[in-house]
Amino acid sequence: MSENSIQARIRANPKFAEMVGKRTRFAIILSLVVLVPYYTFMMITAFNPGILAQPISDGNIITLGWPIGVILVVGSWLTTGIYISRANGEFDALNEQILRESHK
Repeated sequence: MSENSIQARIRANPKFAEMVGKRTRFAIILSLVVLVPYYTFMMITAFNPGILAQPISDGNIITLGWPIGVILVVGSWLTTGIYISRANGEFDALNEQILRESHK
């Protein structure tokens, strides 16, 4: 069986287009969930650092920037975990179906 014919059957499979569309939309959404807050944080840091330099409470040396930065980092880890979970579940299942149907 020619590798080109297998690739053609995979690309012709409607489930392949479904998987690519779902995966692309999901990746874009998660990217925006991570990048918009990150770049907002960077813009505030660059153009109005006084906002993030305010202490959390009176007499506290920890500023607002620290917990917000931690939330951004932990949030990016969580979104990576969410993507991996969905990729290993739904996307891998679709991939297996596509491969099985293409090798018939």
